[in-house]
Amino acid sequence: MSQTAALALLDRYYTAFNAGDWEGMLACLSDDVAHDINQGARQVGKDAFRSFLAHMERCYAEQLHDLVLMASADGTRASAEFVVHGQYLNTDAGLPEATGQRYVLPAGAFFAIENGLIARVTVYYNLADWEAQVIG
Repeated sequence: MSQTAALALLDRYYTAFNAGDWEGMLACLSDDVAHDINQGARQVGKDAFRSFLAHMERCYAEQLHDLVLMASADGTRASAEFVVHGQYLNTDAGLPEATGQRYVLPAGAFFAIENGLIARVTVYYNLADWEAQVIG
């Protein structure tokens, strides 16, 4: 895969995210995608990713702004930097109580790309910053 094709793949993935098009996001992933959740365990497979998206949709409403995409020359590795603009809708287990709080949070993601699909997604953000914003 070329660098241009890798960037186009990530663009489709994030365009689908901002549209709430979970099936569009899933179409960008390999069947055995590895998903490294920020400060959490690795989940493997599209079904696990689909469950993660359903959980996120229940607890959070998010849009990504200021998206910057980068990819290696051979298109096998890529990254994204963005700012999450969100609202905390329903209490997520082990986190502060949700009361509709809004937050703005810088974040990043790293990707492995194989056979034209995303094979690994690793997401990072500062959980302490998020908690400080929602606790107020």
